[in-house]
Amino acid sequence: MHNATLAPQENPPRHVTLTRLLAVSSLMGLIVLGLAWELWLAPLRPGGTLLALKVLPLCFPLTGLLKNRMYTYRWLSLLIWLYFTEGVVRAWGDAAPSNYLAFAEVVLCVVLFIACALHVRLRLKYAKENPTGEQPTL
Repeated sequence: MHNATLAPQENPPRHVTLTRLLAVSSLMGLIVLGLAWELWLAPLRPGGTLLALKVLPLCFPLTGLLKNRMYTYRWLSLLIWLYFTEGVVRAWGDAAPSNYLAFAEVVLCVVLFIACALHVRLRLKYAKENPTGEQPTL
């Protein structure tokens, strides 16, 4: 649990905070990109499609990332490969501008995966080095 009255030495290192910020921002970018893509920028049919619902599973881990739950970082790093696969397939097979949006999805997925993996690794390393400090929230 996060406590605002922690001593300065008990605050997580800057790298842990940076990876958390990167993970949250790339996840939010994926949600916004998915909605904009399927509703306005390059929908399969004019006026948008129900394919915009593909971003719904991305909304669930957003609360876990905002609450800084370690378990969410772990399973999100596995879930994101479904979106990566969709991005690669649509970047290869769709016409412009949809293929450019798919490439942006691939980039955001890679950034999110790296941020989640680094966050878990750095947080566990910090917890091991500071056993009396704030423990990772699971």
